[in-house]
Amino acid sequence: MASRVVMPKLTDTMEEGVVLKWKKREGDQVGTGDVLAEIETDKAVMDLEAFSSGTLKKVLAGEGETVKAGALIAVIAEPDEDIASVMTEAGPSVQAAASPSSAQLSAAPSAQAPVSREEELRQRVSPRARMMAAERGLDLATIKGSGPGGRIVEQDVIAASAAVSPRAGTDLPLSQMRKAIARATTQSKAPVPHFYLTAEIAMDEAEKLRAQFKESRREHPSMTALLVKAAAVALMRHPEINVSYAGDRLRQHATIDIGIAVGLEEGLISPVLRDCGPRTLDNISTELRELIERARSRRLQPEEYTGATFSISNLGMFEVESFIAILMPPEAAALAVGAIRSLPVAEAGGIAVGRRMKVTLSCDHRALDGVQAAKFLQEFKRGMEHPQELLQPQGSS
Repeated sequence: MASRVVMPKLTDTMEEGVVLKWKKREGDQVGTGDVLAEIETDKAVMDLEAFSSGTLKKVLAGEGETVKAGALIAVIAEPDEDIASVMTEAGPSVQAAASPSSAQLSAAPSAQAPVSREEELRQRVSPRARMMAAERGLDLATIKGSGPGGRIVEQDVIAASAAVSPRAGTDLPLSQMRKAIARATTQSKAPVPHFYLTAEIAMDEAEKLRAQFKESRREHPSMTALLVKAAAVALMRHPEINVSYAGDRLRQHATIDIGIAVGLEEGLISPVLRDCGPRTLDNISTELRELIERARSRRLQPEEYTGATFSISNLGMFEVESFIAILMPPEAAALAVGAIRSLPVAEAGGIAVGRRMKVTLSCDHRALDGVQAAKFLQEFKRGMEHPQELLQPQGSS
């Protein structure tokens, strides 16, 4: 029995995906669990596996093509099996992408009406390519398609647009990650009433501790690992911050799951360290390093970058003094970390040079009030200014 291969909806925010590369070709034998293709989602590159065995009878989406989640992209069947019903279910635009032999299988010779040039053109253009061509005023009849069966896809329209109307600027298609960021930030910033608190932290002791680690260890905790540990301790002592607004109630999270913003060329992704409360600094540091490496290679699984209850974004390495972070539901708070700078500091004996860092806490005012947030920030500041305490065992979260 023919098996449909569709663009999977791998995350809650995924509306479409890109077929980056087919690992199998038409006519190849495939087994259950074999990797058929690489799919770019809104946050990562994932392997698309076969859920049945047989022959890859038809590939309906070309490499580089953007496809809506749930749309048919391939068919697996027996070598001599008729896939007419599957192709009919997929709709005319997909049927047009079939090879001549498949098209003959799909048609009833006595009932097939002649297809007009306009209908033929409509069928061999992806919906997204059609929309882009209309926006740019391009005649689809003049565009050569690079998709299956000569189908015109969005990359063809972009190329044609650049050739017909070269401009000083170039329109670049949004990556799946950038589209997801646009949707998520719009849905968060507009309806969520944010408020912000900023504190300045003395970082002299934290830098001394890291210097000691560097001298005595091959693998030493990063500053971000210290930030995560200090935030975890502060959240354990102020669990009212580790909540989410849920309409008519607040959801108190059982574990402290901290997301760390990692910048990529395509956008931003936040791998999540789970149950940070009882973890040691070394444990946090080891997993954080591994998660960031996988994030940068786009190999995180969806469960590794969703569901954070608190997040940290550190732009200090780019010499940013301070900034504010947009909350990503279900978080009620997020911490933005700036650069560590040398500043004149008043001391009992006069003026000295001190190392200072600004942090800004973004909060959801539906879930948190200023005093609650200020107490948490005060606890976080204390942990960073007395980092030796972060090395002590913590109770269970």
